[in-house]
Amino acid sequence: MTQLFDMTGRVVIVTGASSGFGERFTRVLHEAGASVVMAARRVDRLRALEEELNGSLAVACDVTSDEQCRDLVEATVARHGRVDVLVNNAGTSNIAPVAEETAEQFRHVVDVNLMGTYSTSRYAGLQMLEQGHGVIVNIASIVGMVGLGRMPQGSYAASKAAVVNLTREMAAQWARKGVRVNAIAPAFFPTELTSELFDGGSGEAWVAKMTPMGRGGAAHELDGALLYLASDASSYVTGTVLPVDGGWTAV
Repeated sequence: MTQLFDMTGRVVIVTGASSGFGERFTRVLHEAGASVVMAARRVDRLRALEEELNGSLAVACDVTSDEQCRDLVEATVARHGRVDVLVNNAGTSNIAPVAEETAEQFRHVVDVNLMGTYSTSRYAGLQMLEQGHGVIVNIASIVGMVGLGRMPQGSYAASKAAVVNLTREMAAQWARKGVRVNAIAPAFFPTELTSELFDGGSGEAWVAKMTPMGRGGAAHELDGALLYLASDASSYVTGTVLPVDGGWTAV
């Protein structure tokens, strides 16, 4: 059964790989046997990871640049000859009520979370369609599925909701062409973006109160979902959004 999750020989791109989920995903996929191409703006962090993870490749990429997304895919193909899996993890947020969030702030979040996902998916998708196979895993959020209110972030909610339906639409368009597209929708996990939420104060208590399982997620609790969707274990799964949320969206 473990062979279902084996990534040996797979070529995987992970965006936003310099920290948080992205760094964790890079390590998990590498350990599962994949050749990982790590992309992020903070290339110094990527270089350190590249030295640590044998066979990996660091590529500087700002996903708000369509040209850099194209160059990322081209660099991957130049190195490995193909792209088997794309993990769209790069993201940002802005905590502010809709009435106070400026158009510029809103647009920036949408550019990173939605347009970045679109651009990398488009260029990787073109390569996958030419190959006749490929997998895209988008990192969405439960905030793209339900409203929060108490933690106001209109731009993040809108962008992640768009990622959810972009996932479904790409899956529907490419299902007969050998390319699967799915998404993971995490709830609250400790990362750089959520450091203030997990400082032991009222934010962490709120997460525990609102989550049926009574706590936020631990970093390793996304590993299984990632490997499931990236590997042959999910070979008959496309267009799905998998919440990893301790039951948040069940109530």
